[in-house]
Amino acid sequence: MMQSRTHTCDQLRVSDAGKTVTLVGWYDNMRQVSKNLGFLLLRDFYGVTQIVFETEEMMEAIAGVNKESTLLVEGIVRERSNKTDSMATGEIEVVPSRVEVLGKCIYNALPFEVRQSKSADENFRLKYRYLDLRNPEVKDKILLRSRIVAELRQRMNDLDFIEVTTPILTCSSPEGARDYLVPARNHPGKFYALPQAPQQFKQILMASGFDRYFQIAPCFRDEDARADRSPGEFYQLDMEMAFASQEDVFQIIETVLPPVFEKYGTYDRASGTPFTRIPYLESLEKYGTDKPDLRIDLIVNDVTEVFGKTEFGPFAGNSIKAVKTDGFTATRKEIDKMCADVEMETGNKAYWFRVDENGNYVGGISKFLTPIKEEVDAALGLQAGDFVGVTAGDKRAAQKTSGVLRRMLGMKAEGHFDKECYEFCWIVDFPMYEIGEESGEIEFCHNPFSMPQGAMKALETMEPLDILAYQYDLVCNGVELSSGAVRNHDPEIMVKAFNIVGLGEEDVKAKFPAMYNAFCYGAPPHAGIAPGVDRMVMLLAGEDSIREVIPFPMNKQAQDIMMGAPAAVEQKQLDDVHIQINLPKEEA
Repeated sequence: MMQSRTHTCDQLRVSDAGKTVTLVGWYDNMRQVSKNLGFLLLRDFYGVTQIVFETEEMMEAIAGVNKESTLLVEGIVRERSNKTDSMATGEIEVVPSRVEVLGKCIYNALPFEVRQSKSADENFRLKYRYLDLRNPEVKDKILLRSRIVAELRQRMNDLDFIEVTTPILTCSSPEGARDYLVPARNHPGKFYALPQAPQQFKQILMASGFDRYFQIAPCFRDEDARADRSPGEFYQLDMEMAFASQEDVFQIIETVLPPVFEKYGTYDRASGTPFTRIPYLESLEKYGTDKPDLRIDLIVNDVTEVFGKTEFGPFAGNSIKAVKTDGFTATRKEIDKMCADVEMETGNKAYWFRVDENGNYVGGISKFLTPIKEEVDAALGLQAGDFVGVTAGDKRAAQKTSGVLRRMLGMKAEGHFDKECYEFCWIVDFPMYEIGEESGEIEFCHNPFSMPQGAMKALETMEPLDILAYQYDLVCNGVELSSGAVRNHDPEIMVKAFNIVGLGEEDVKAKFPAMYNAFCYGAPPHAGIAPGVDRMVMLLAGEDSIREVIPFPMNKQAQDIMMGAPAAVEQKQLDDVHIQINLPKEEA
């Protein structure tokens, strides 16, 4: 039976004193003073209200009821003598005349205290997610997510974007990650795939005559978890614009996102528009990453020419990078811990030395650099008190390691990390192609659907590794929020672009038949982007883990341990979809 409530648990005020009210909610906590006096907190989605039991009869009515049971409380509102501002209803309390248990919690002991659930083991929290979500601190992150999504949707509508939902069951498409496959019962041996992104559908929409598309799109990728990436599924603000350039996309994003960050962000400062633009190769050289955190003001220096003159073995024949900072007064133990953390994250060692108050090099690799001190001083502009972190290896390894070292030093050194703000930047001018680390062959660097800068002429006349693409990433506080591109809408250019990676026209037609054919009927130039909603909410909420802002996230092993997924299925279900399980034999 549905129970009527007159108020929620955050509504009552002193002006309601004397009213008879009905409240419903969860038994949050009880402070029992005596056998005829107790104070119960009743919690619902909106807040809490104190219920005062003042008779032995009413205390007996609540005795034996476990915390987290759901209750109906009917009673009279009165002004509290000991007011508190710790809750919105802190000036009143309700004296009950009737208490009814609506939903019994049968357990005397809870897996964890609801209000302290964030201190529990993460897998435990996810197993009992329905209890975890009762924690107001956890619930508020999901409520924040709802408000942010509504705001994004409204702002896109205001800019004349049309919301279109695209299929969930589609074909497998080579987009950089593993697909989730769905067997087709009526088509034995064939499979649907869950979309890694609505990429092809939104481009086909542009070829279909739609001008501005957007969607809060679910995407499915069989990837490993990270702090800023949830395995399995995620959501993005997917958008595409016809007859548009890179500049048009930048203008839309710089119109939509800053007000949302200003309104909902944990921090009250954000970089102004236009956002800083950094070419991809420059970002790798200056920051050691294509996801730079611009709240840190440190820069990576290439010191290969100077440091390569030393007799320090790890420098020989390698690229060498250095990060200089002042204000870093760590102990030797703390420095060793930082270097170990860098190696743990990157697989490469970090080295260091200091400049003492007399200008001499001390600690770490100082003895190898002292013989060329004048050149080192000139290369880095060193002064007394400076600390220098150094990395070495092939170019990619040295850059990556220096980027991690820069981040750690920036956060530890005094005065180099402006934490409480949002710093946006665009990473632009990605290479169209790269040499694959595993294959050793030319591969697409970023997105195979991108338009090369210079179009067909570039593909025909330039070395593949020198060709840049109209590709761009949006980065905020060291987190990649989005990738986007001006699309390759010309079938001839598309075929030529794929030829360079060893695929012919028939391969293009076979892999992307609908999109290729649609473009053959006259397609507009178009461009788009897709900021990740989960990552955006994570940043706005000030959380370090993306799982804190997803209602029902998987754990790090891509398991939904609340629902028990993935799980075995009955043989009949496998037979219906013509699937035979062939598990690898266990090693002896």
